[in-house]
Amino acid sequence: MTMTNSPVNNGVNTEALLGARDALSQAPEAADFVWKAECKWIDGTYSATTLDGFSGLGQDHNHPTPHTFGMDHPECFASQDRGATPPEALLAALAGCLTAGVASVAQHRGIQLRSVTANVEGKMNVLGILGADPDIRNGFTDVAVTFDIDADATPEELQALVAQSQKRSAVYDMVTNPTNVTVGVA
Repeated sequence: MTMTNSPVNNGVNTEALLGARDALSQAPEAADFVWKAECKWIDGTYSATTLDGFSGLGQDHNHPTPHTFGMDHPECFASQDRGATPPEALLAALAGCLTAGVASVAQHRGIQLRSVTANVEGKMNVLGILGADPDIRNGFTDVAVTFDIDADATPEELQALVAQSQKRSAVYDMVTNPTNVTVGVA
């Protein structure tokens, strides 16, 4: 591992993260979290999703400020393109989760980051979601993530850093493994 002469500061408090891991290992019931999103239809294909409350550590929590973002479809689908498409939001979530993991693992391993960029592409044939071909799936057929990392590390260390981030990424797990999803009407 490449070590720097000065302390590494990637802005991640790994001491607190490792402390939380140890504490939750002793009280695993507190590790059960429920993340929540509330999406409200606005008009046409445009909706606004707010992320505010979640539960974990045995109690309910709220973000200091609710996070709200709009989702829409592009003009080429006869929409107004007032927000990212839902598939783009999924790609953003994957990139964000993996990138946070890279920063956390780098901090823990003593690797100073200068820059990290994740480029994510998802391939999809839209004939599936348009109902034009029942044999084409509605979702992505392929997703590729490519990192460009400038850091005090060897190429092998960077590969290991990304591999560990992938191994611990919640969103990577969600898009690569089956998840039970139920949809209903209240």
